[in-house]
Amino acid sequence: MTTERTTSTDPHARPATADGASGPPRHTGLARLGAWSASHLGIVLALWLVVLAGFGAFAPKVETALSGAGWQDSGSQSVQARDVIQHDFAGMGSTALQVVVHDGTGPIAKDPAARRVIAQVESTLKADPRVSTVVAPRPGVSLSRDGTTAIVQAGAAQDANTMVRAADDLTAPLSRLATSTISVNLTGSSALWSDFNKVNHSAMIKSEVLSWPVTLIVLVLAFGSLVAAGLPLMLTMVGLLTAAGALVIATHLAPVSVWALNFAMMFALALGIDYALFLVVRYRSALHHRGAQPGDRRTAVEAVAETMGTAGKAIAFSGVTVLVSLSTVLLVPSPAFRSMALGIMLSVVAVLAATLTLLPAVLGKLGTKIDAGRLRRPGSDRRPGRHTTTQGTTHRRGVEQLMHRWGALLHRRPWAAGALALAVLALLAAPVLGLRTGMPSISIIPANQSARAGYQQVTAAFGQGAPGTLQVITPTPDAGAARAALAHDRGIAATVPAGANDGRTMLLAIPTTDASAPATGATIDRIRTELPHGSLVGGAAAENHDLEKALSAKTPVVFALLIGLGFLLLLIALGSPLIAFVGTITNLASIGAAFGVAKLIFGDGHLSGLLGFQSQGFVDAWAPLFFGAMLTGVAMDYTLFLLSAAREQYDATGDPQHAMREALRTSGRVVVAAAGVMVAVFLTFALSGPLAPKEMGIILAVAVFLDALCIRLILLPVVLRLTGHRAWRAPTWLAKVLPAVRFTH
Repeated sequence: MTTERTTSTDPHARPATADGASGPPRHTGLARLGAWSASHLGIVLALWLVVLAGFGAFAPKVETALSGAGWQDSGSQSVQARDVIQHDFAGMGSTALQVVVHDGTGPIAKDPAARRVIAQVESTLKADPRVSTVVAPRPGVSLSRDGTTAIVQAGAAQDANTMVRAADDLTAPLSRLATSTISVNLTGSSALWSDFNKVNHSAMIKSEVLSWPVTLIVLVLAFGSLVAAGLPLMLTMVGLLTAAGALVIATHLAPVSVWALNFAMMFALALGIDYALFLVVRYRSALHHRGAQPGDRRTAVEAVAETMGTAGKAIAFSGVTVLVSLSTVLLVPSPAFRSMALGIMLSVVAVLAATLTLLPAVLGKLGTKIDAGRLRRPGSDRRPGRHTTTQGTTHRRGVEQLMHRWGALLHRRPWAAGALALAVLALLAAPVLGLRTGMPSISIIPANQSARAGYQQVTAAFGQGAPGTLQVITPTPDAGAARAALAHDRGIAATVPAGANDGRTMLLAIPTTDASAPATGATIDRIRTELPHGSLVGGAAAENHDLEKALSAKTPVVFALLIGLGFLLLLIALGSPLIAFVGTITNLASIGAAFGVAKLIFGDGHLSGLLGFQSQGFVDAWAPLFFGAMLTGVAMDYTLFLLSAAREQYDATGDPQHAMREALRTSGRVVVAAAGVMVAVFLTFALSGPLAPKEMGIILAVAVFLDALCIRLILLPVVLRLTGHRAWRAPTWLAKVLPAVRFTH
């Protein structure tokens, strides 16, 4: 047996009072919160000013407080090896600094100028308190056979994040030691992450600055008025300032990646736009059907209460869903990923809190002035006194009529529209079956950066596997057996002893292949099985390999949780197993199609010339997991906006077809406008110089575009059309278990 809910045929009918007479609505839950906020602007503003002052005091320190490392599997063997090396071998592990000195005129030993440069390099490194020891170039180890390239090594006296900061500080002073014939380049893992963070952070900031004018234009067009268009920016600034301050506070507990701020900024803008659009559209509608007049504060408060009881409830569920989606990233045992997820979650909490309190307070104060500074179409009514109930209607009518006609078309041709959308998604998703992932190679760092120049000099002088030298820690009694095992492995070109201490011996094993090559990962896995018991294999290449394996292992778990938790939240919100299932599964379709496009562009190199990048032959290993969680949260926004409106209309009228068309008419424009802004913002990242922002921008833009167009505006309405009443039914036993969530006022 199944159950369904129907009520009055008037979608705007007010609830009856206890004695059956019609009366004012009795506010409950979010509606009561909205009414209180709308009536107490001063208190709400004062509370938010206290919050912003508290977090804002820390926000200016965010750029210097955040960390540049943390891209590791904290529980991996390679990180264990690094810890041992840090303690017992003067920090000569993966975070040690390497300065490559190359003499273009001949052997360094015969050039007094080159020897002076090496002495100056050693002096500069020794003067830095973050350096534990400095090792001069040694023949056969760090001096090339032709004598023209030497490596000065500096042990790490501090943790990985501090050594990235050391690389930040030392790159320029060391580069200034170069002459017209002698180059000096700081390289190594810490320097690579330093250059990676600086270049990409700068590119993302430029992209965000570039995106603001585009965002403002789209916002004005979407909201139809200058005043309304400013509301998302208010939410964005509140979310960003609060998140920035909270991230600085969080650094006192654990390191926080500098990338956390970038993603927090991105989500603060995205959700600020989404939530403000949804609330403002519904608030305007509530004002309109109440016939609100300028200065009528009571009607404005009632309109806010109605809006919060319907759209506000959908936004609350959406925010919880986004937080749950992002929390799955915390399963990855990597400080960088966890802190990036934390940054986004902090911005979500701040934007959600401001949406449910500050925005209603401002709307209640604005009343009909929400449409001040509105865009006027030619021929619109400009007569005094006509703007109160019709301003905004003129601007909205075109889009809403278009959405209504689109709903009617889907009603007449559901099979054709659904088949077309599925065909497009399937065609774009097909390449994902051949998707390869891997950790970023040296090619993601621009050629003019010191770390890449030094990396290439090491490769040319010592072999392609030299930058990925493995550090093997083995019990001293087993050192001979370990050297023999390494010598007989086909993936190891050479083995060099690097010292012994506290019953352990360290060996340097140089692979035959590049540090980021799949063959190097296979070599690491193989020698771990061949080395004596108790041995550890570390080094930058091993840390990247271990992180890639952790990401591959956690990605299926994360997606399983995203599907399961997403289904549960939609089931609670909408009360329909069928709609919850469809809403959750369709998220995967747009994500799959986006990664199919990513495979063609970034894996196969199509459009690499147009977009200006060098293909690595794969997509970065962290993209499916991290972007999958982000996109699931964004997709759930659109799903809840559309389906909560349909649920509201169905509960009010009992007509599933009317509910589908009305949901498209009222919420379709929100989905289109929000997606338009997000696609425009994400595409600006695709114009950035470095590869990482390009990859992020293309994947996110394609996914959001396909989700809005193919899923929310075609497939979900088609499912509602074809299933009719069945879409909103639930087994009797389930209906008794689920909470009674209603989106009607």
